Amino acid sequence: MSRPGPAGRWLELSVEADGEAVEAVSEILARVAPGGVVVEPAFELVEEGLAARLDPSCPATVRAYLSLVADGGLAATAALDQVRRNLAHLQAFGLRPVGDLVVREVDEAAWTSAWRASFPLLRVGRRLVIRPSWRRHRAHADEVVVSLDPGAAFGTGLHPTTRLCLLGLEALSDDGLLDGRRVLDVGSGSGILALAALGLGASRVTAVDRDPLAVEATRRNARRNGVARRLTARLGSLPVDEEPFDVVVANLVASILVELAAGLYGATRPGDDRPGSGGRLLIGGIFAGREPEVRRAAAAAGFRLLRRWTEEDWVTLEAERL
Repeated sequence: MSRPGPAGRWLELSVEADGEAVEAVSEILARVAPGGVVVEPAFELVEEGLAARLDPSCPATVRAYLSLVADGGLAATAALDQVRRNLAHLQAFGLRPVGDLVVREVDEAAWTSAWRASFPLLRVGRRLVIRPSWRRHRAHADEVVVSLDPGAAFGTGLHPTTRLCLLGLEALSDDGLLDGRRVLDVGSGSGILALAALGLGASRVTAVDRDPLAVEATRRNARRNGVARRLTARLGSLPVDEEPFDVVVANLVASILVELAAGLYGATRPGDDRPGSGGRLLIGGIFAGREPEVRRAAAAAGFRLLRRWTEEDWVTLEAERL
């Protein structure tokens, strides 16, 4: 997800939506926002503002950004009209609560300051700590700390899809399936999952993303965490011109996971005759209602589903290549 770039003026579009309406609202905004959307679940700051507690009873906020620089803002105006029409159609169904569209003009400096103020230290699972680069944290001996500055790329750890994938990585690590292994992160965003995999024992990670801002964010965060020699970040998607990986992680959306199922299979290392010897796939960003569709696509590609993690209406799945 691309946020406002370093120059120019932007329109920020935001909509509050019930958890079950988030996917529909995200698709409406994504149609007009080339950089994609970001979903911010409701949370409150705890531990004197150093950590966050999510509140699933409150609506999430879906945001997207439109450039006002290109063609004098004509494209942004047309896109805004399209979003208003589509949201009105969605609201007319009344299936789940969807708030009004809020539009405001933002610039990079003001946006960055406000965004950083709302990004807390985050603990995930037993060991993982996601530390914003501008916050201090004294790590305990058993903690795996990822220092993160997403910059213009999606991936802070606040959204359930990211946290579920982090939990999945921790489970793979607990089972010894990351130690010394090669990992592929498809759609790396800020690099948060790639960095967590390295912290949990992976030897090397290749991270690919179609957004050049995400690739740069991943590289910058790799340098910040002292793992730049073990993390290769580049522009692109599947197929990846490398030998199949021991573990493949893809935190995307259901429709893209279905589309990429065969490519994910090809990127995952095959097993031998021993049960459980196949490479592992960890896929997230799956809205609960789309889980059967993703499961069918993964099984048809040649994966065996093993475990699942859920939070609110989101699902992450672990599978083994047969």
